Amino acid sequence: MPELPEVEALVAFLRERLVGRVVARVDVASIAVLKTYEPPVTSLAGLTITDVARHGKFLDVDVDGLHLVMHLARAGWLRWRDSLPPGVLKPGKNPISLRVHLDGGSGFDLTEAGTQKKQAVYVVRDVMEVPGIARLGPDPLSPSFDEDAFNALLDAHARSQIKGLLRDQSVIAGIGNAYSDEVLHVAKISPFALAGKLDAETRLRLFNAIGDTLRGAVEHSAGLPASELKDGKRAGMRVHGRTGEKCPECGDVVREVSFADSSLQYCATCQTGGKPLADRRLSRLLK
Repeated sequence: MPELPEVEALVAFLRERLVGRVVARVDVASIAVLKTYEPPVTSLAGLTITDVARHGKFLDVDVDGLHLVMHLARAGWLRWRDSLPPGVLKPGKNPISLRVHLDGGSGFDLTEAGTQKKQAVYVVRDVMEVPGIARLGPDPLSPSFDEDAFNALLDAHARSQIKGLLRDQSVIAGIGNAYSDEVLHVAKISPFALAGKLDAETRLRLFNAIGDTLRGAVEHSAGLPASELKDGKRAGMRVHGRTGEKCPECGDVVREVSFADSSLQYCATCQTGGKPLADRRLSRLLK
């Protein structure tokens, strides 16, 4: 799933290409992707794009005061095309869920692979009408997200495991499965450590790891074409998606804990005192 750094890079990529352009029309190939009906998606036609922004993992295209908001979901992506086919996109088994035509013939497609269709598109007058945006926690790259604010979040969720807490969009916006693995590896913390059990030194290390990891990933993604952002994300990972490879910090093997629909990666030497985690839900350290 695209997370904060990739969505931030998409915002910069799209802002350069969209601002000042007029929407010619929007084709919806999957009616399930459209989560709002008033105002209708057809109301975007003829309006000018004035800005592109990010809210957590949500993309927000401001079209003369109407907002085309997109959540790409786990298997989704946005593909820019300098020249779109002029015909109307028809519903079917095509991976394209929505297509935005611009004046001049260029535009972009939203695509989603796999069978679990969770991509979501909204057309709203106020972004706070999107439930997922309304409940977002603070953005970790915001100047207001300081050490005091972070400690307050940890105190409020003292019984939560830190991996799940980092992924909870209502607590911190924009971090998902991949970057939570990366942050915890940099901070040298077990994914199953309890927030309330972290001492002051560990809290500071985690706070710095969040900022350093995300800013580094944003810088890594900056300037990459949209088509290369996914591969760029994979290339920049230290432990996530690298089960069986050597930890770049200590040389130990990167291990995995699998769940029903996801997995996490970690280094036992760096993060759990050398003790492997049991590979089951609600994992505990093996004795």
